[in-house]
Amino acid sequence: MANQDVVLRPDMGGIASAAAMPGSSSRPIFACRGAASTSLRRRSGVDDDYGARSPCATSWVVQAMRASSPARSAAVDEYAAWTRKHPSALASFEQIAASAKGKQVVVFLDYDGTLSPIVADPDTAFITGEMREAVRGVAKHFPAAIVTGRCVEKVCSFVGLSELYYAGSHGMDIKGPGSNAEEVLLQPAREFLPVIAEVYEALVEKTKSTPGARVENNKFCLSVHFRCVDEKRWSPLAEQVKEVLRDYPDLRLNEGRKVLEIRPSIMWDKGKAVEFLLQSLGFDGRSDVLPLYLGDDRTDEDAFKMLRKRGHGLGILVSKCPRETDASYSLQDPTEGYGVPSPLGAVEAPAIIIVIV
Repeated sequence: MANQDVVLRPDMGGIASAAAMPGSSSRPIFACRGAASTSLRRRSGVDDDYGARSPCATSWVVQAMRASSPARSAAVDEYAAWTRKHPSALASFEQIAASAKGKQVVVFLDYDGTLSPIVADPDTAFITGEMREAVRGVAKHFPAAIVTGRCVEKVCSFVGLSELYYAGSHGMDIKGPGSNAEEVLLQPAREFLPVIAEVYEALVEKTKSTPGARVENNKFCLSVHFRCVDEKRWSPLAEQVKEVLRDYPDLRLNEGRKVLEIRPSIMWDKGKAVEFLLQSLGFDGRSDVLPLYLGDDRTDEDAFKMLRKRGHGLGILVSKCPRETDASYSLQDPTEGYGVPSPLGAVEAPAIIIVIV
């Protein structure tokens, strides 16, 4: 299937009917070629950040790095005001249960900061045994997917559950349940693999002079972690990243929690990945389906926004700090609620799982 965007597994049943294949009369669910890529880049990608804003490009990146890395906890009254708008999902269990009554629940979970804690070394962000069993319990009751910026292979090894759908690289690499990592459902950015590999090598070389900086290759995107970088070196690090990306106008830069994300400039994000999975599962456009998405990062806002725009579905933001969000509910951290009995009978199921089941 050279030069195709969609790779289908023959045993996925309804999955094949959801993807728009060449020559099909189905409505395409993604656009990632030519003009589409260029127009997106001009709106929100490299051209805006490193073109029109070129005199202050580095300062913009540093401001984004600081915004995604709050230095203090919110005041009590500030957090209370925020939770009135985005109430605790745990405290709102009955309301969420009422919304799900008579509907097919479909669960989407971010990984870092949602199922696992944020740690200094991204290679040690392991899921706990309790969380793994809780997620396994969710998958027994509802279709469930992990949607993450990590590469599929790495997050699959961390989670260790073959019954889930996995959408890695911010949804640019989607595979269905099963043990064969080579069998994928969708890869809308495969043509970018060579340039991603090239930029990875360039970033590793460029940033090696910055103590604590780490570049992670997530296959269809790259992550420059600065959690262990002294804040005084954030500006030089941002300049190093900018210098590399200047030669690659088809890539764009986004910020996350103590990480800079480099992705292909295509019309694709976590929200698009969730839409693809809902359509693939035969749930698209149905009023008797309730998608739930739990995430902690700015990249998860694309999924929250998509659910809000659709008019059904609930986003739950995991965050201790008030911030603008399209999520409906909130939780403070992945382990909030430990010790509270869940409907699955687990004595120490984390709050995010108690809310779901």
